[in-house]
Amino acid sequence: MNIRHILLALIVPITWGVGFTLAKIGMEQFPPLMIMSMRFSIAGLIIIWFTKPPWGYMRYIFIVAFVGSTLQYGLTYNGLRGLDASTAAILVQLEAPILALLAAIILKEKVGWGKAIGMSLAFVGVFIISGEPRLEGSLDSVALIIIGALVWAAAQIMVSKLKALSGLTILAWVSVMAAPQMLLASFIFEQGQIQAIVNATLIDWSIVLYLAIVMTALGYTVWYHLLRVCDVSKISPFLMLLPVSSIAAGILLLDEVITMPMALGGALVLVGVGATLLDWKSLILKLR
Repeated sequence: MNIRHILLALIVPITWGVGFTLAKIGMEQFPPLMIMSMRFSIAGLIIIWFTKPPWGYMRYIFIVAFVGSTLQYGLTYNGLRGLDASTAAILVQLEAPILALLAAIILKEKVGWGKAIGMSLAFVGVFIISGEPRLEGSLDSVALIIIGALVWAAAQIMVSKLKALSGLTILAWVSVMAAPQMLLASFIFEQGQIQAIVNATLIDWSIVLYLAIVMTALGYTVWYHLLRVCDVSKISPFLMLLPVSSIAAGILLLDEVITMPMALGGALVLVGVGATLLDWKSLILKLR
């Protein structure tokens, strides 16, 4: 990786991490599924002009959009409503070890001792965080985020079968199909949408635009570009910075406080995720 690739790689965890915290602020005005619907509507309308319709894959992409966006974001962001952004950002990191576990079960990929230890550390970290006194009445929110991570991982297994399509094409058409799904789900399961729109301030709409343009259109475009030009093993560790940027934003914007159980559990989760992402076989060969 050259300097340009490193700078681009830093954009991803910063934009995503800050966006995660801003989404919590935005949900004080808009219901979760509604704000996600607006986010993907705008992002889809921006990105769709740079791709061609994947006609033979539309039905499959519709299912991917439902599982990986409508269902997953419905779970994750409803969980975020009941937690500090810092705690939620750490819990979301379970996506990586859960994905590795599902890949082993469904795709028969080898886990190896290094990734197995990493997964174990990550889950122990979550157990420690779940015992934090502040979460005593919020374990349902913790459960929603963990289930959301499981659904996200399942969606990534589904996306892995779309090898004939570029990442930008998948992002564009998943956004286009997920937006109306989320809006319909919002009107079924949520309330107060019209009032939220009428009473929204400039700050509220600025958050929606950030989520759509910066976090989704820019962040994911950069990510998919890096996936195409760099080794996955070299750019994946940059995602470890995502909870760092989200925690920093939570402290600055929401006056959140990091407790010892959160710090210890968070450290174990991050170390575990890092161990899951590492290519241990190549690392050992290099050290010999």
